[in-house]
Amino acid sequence: MKIWNRARSYLPSWFSTSKNNQNNNSNSSSENSFADLENNQPDSGDSNVDMAKESLSQLLEDTRVPDSVRDVLSDEYQQLSKMLEKLEKGHLHIAVFGRVSVGKSSVLNALLGKQAFSVSVLHGETKTESSEEWQEVDAGGIYLIDTPGINEIDGEEREQLAHEVANRSDLLLFVVDSDLTEVELAALKTVADTNRPIILVVNKADQYNEEEIFELRTIIRKRVKGIIAPANIVFTAASPSRQTVIYIDDEGNEKETVRQRPVDILNLKSRLWEILEAEGKTLSALNASLFAGNLSEQLGEKILATRKELGEETIRMYCVGKGVAVALNPIPIADLLAAAAIDVSMVIHLSRIYGLPMSKSEAGELIKTIAAQMLVLYATFWAIHFASSALKIGTVGFSTVVTGLAQGAVAWYSTLVVGRVAEDYLAKGKSWGDSGPKLIVQNILDNLDRDSVMSDAKEEITRYLKASKK
Repeated sequence: MKIWNRARSYLPSWFSTSKNNQNNNSNSSSENSFADLENNQPDSGDSNVDMAKESLSQLLEDTRVPDSVRDVLSDEYQQLSKMLEKLEKGHLHIAVFGRVSVGKSSVLNALLGKQAFSVSVLHGETKTESSEEWQEVDAGGIYLIDTPGINEIDGEEREQLAHEVANRSDLLLFVVDSDLTEVELAALKTVADTNRPIILVVNKADQYNEEEIFELRTIIRKRVKGIIAPANIVFTAASPSRQTVIYIDDEGNEKETVRQRPVDILNLKSRLWEILEAEGKTLSALNASLFAGNLSEQLGEKILATRKELGEETIRMYCVGKGVAVALNPIPIADLLAAAAIDVSMVIHLSRIYGLPMSKSEAGELIKTIAAQMLVLYATFWAIHFASSALKIGTVGFSTVVTGLAQGAVAWYSTLVVGRVAEDYLAKGKSWGDSGPKLIVQNILDNLDRDSVMSDAKEEITRYLKASKK
């Protein structure tokens, strides 16, 4: 979250996302996308890049991340290294997306001025991402990236690849050749969720007359309102079709010939040049910071999952210890003292797992809070626990074993509840959140099958006691 806030702190004035628009119930910020580029400070790009480098370096070098988590996210860490290298070299990536046969590769070839990308009529020709440097840009280090079609056979894998490329790219070109289909609109929204700026390229404009282009532009604007700003909807003819021309020869006869229409890519080039000249470095820095922010969130989730797994093992260990100790101890007061000591030790152990160490007094206060809510919610049940403890004084032999086993199971259950609630409290940074302790305890109790837990506890305690006698 810290990295994300830092990224947002230097977002260029034109940057907006569909999520923000939905939250604000307004499209005004989206329609100002890429606007007022000339108002940015000339040196802001360098400072943004420096901050992005710092963010990436901190993530790469963070020694607090467990090796197990780094292993799970090894691909992401490799991407992070490549992202940092890209920033160091000053490179900027522009990726293209779209359905099969809308002319994605043709658009890139037209920008490059050469046939660098395959434009085969066969579906699925672009099977993996490929890139080429756009040397026409004075600054250099600008790479154009082609991706598979979003509607191809086995498209899920290729669409995932396209989104991975989007997460590593600084600017996106989404190519269509008419009004957007539902598949295209859904894909556009998904790609827009990566929070990268997008230019919607309407290719094959040579197939429409001026009136049709005006009508198509109006329709598309309405369809993508809140996602793409009107200024970022551009029409191109990257690979125009041939035109049949009728002419009169010198003898007055009608003749027919075919001529190649000229490529029309100027609008797209102009828009890209404007953006790259004004915001090239900031785009790269923004993309890096967004990627770092996403990875930071993933790291948090993985670390929390690892802690939960360790926490569950720890809670179970203390459940066994407490259940057996209470079942074996014939003195009720000693039962209570042993139970309290075990629960305190468990909470202290959990606090260390979650990186929020607690003292004995803190752990004791937390347990008191949890116990108070448990008594409020299930007073009758816990009264039986104390009654069964008292029975130990006046019973011997088999009766003592029965009541001890029952009481051990109750102790197991109570420790499980305390452990789960303590975990929730620690996962929230030693906070009950907005819900408060009562609701959290209630949710934990509601999600536990008490009879099943106690039945399993009795079996486990019995097995442990039998094994210890051998």
